[in-house]
Amino acid sequence: MPELPDVEGFRQVLESCAKGRVIRGVDVRDAGVLHGVDARRLRDALEGRRFGTPERHGKWLLARTGGPTLVLHFGMTGRLVCGRADDPVEAHDRVLFTLGGGRQLRFRDQRKLQGLWLAHDEADIDRLLGRQGPDALAVDRREFESVLASRRGALKTALTDQSVLAGLGNLLADEILWRARLRPDRPARDLAETDRRRLYSEMRRTLRSSVSAGCVPPRDSWLTGHRDERDPRCPRCGTGLRRSRMGGRGTVWCPRCQPDG
Repeated sequence: MPELPDVEGFRQVLESCAKGRVIRGVDVRDAGVLHGVDARRLRDALEGRRFGTPERHGKWLLARTGGPTLVLHFGMTGRLVCGRADDPVEAHDRVLFTLGGGRQLRFRDQRKLQGLWLAHDEADIDRLLGRQGPDALAVDRREFESVLASRRGALKTALTDQSVLAGLGNLLADEILWRARLRPDRPARDLAETDRRRLYSEMRRTLRSSVSAGCVPPRDSWLTGHRDERDPRCPRCGTGLRRSRMGGRGTVWCPRCQPDG
């Protein structure tokens, strides 16, 4: 599932492919990815407009045009692809934006769990993103500690709740908690101040590395690089990793590096 680093990569694709270019045509090949707008209204609103500088908040992407804003969420399998207008269309290309200079931006999505919205003004954007917490890459330490200290429930559940902190998903949360040596089922508001500060520092480090890679990289030195192995071992201490489910999510941690309490 795309997480913050993936969506930041899509933002960079959008910026390099489309920023400053006029939208010559909008071809909706599958209206099932449109939310609150039909294909005709999407074409009428965007054709002739020019893409500006895109923005990201958590897992949401805002493609501004100086008028209406195209809002994208990638669900589990969505992505943005930049190519040429005469490139062959693939089976999962749902919406094609033909741009000036012969370029084409494509929203490609196999499972269609989220998709595209059209926001006419800032009030529309606020309605779509109003329940989102602060962006995980932009939040400062004071606000991060504040939202955790007031949060009931398990630590991992808090980190992956988009209304608490926007952008973290399953892989990032497990990686960050492993690096911070904190069990995922610890109560979030019971952390000591030193724990919260360490957690924030490890989140920042993990996000910076992941954004540079364009994903949560499955490196040998990372928990992510071992979580799907048949007999997964902690890359730090060699202990067998534990698996469980929290909030319906597969969760992986090291019982030695991430002890109780």
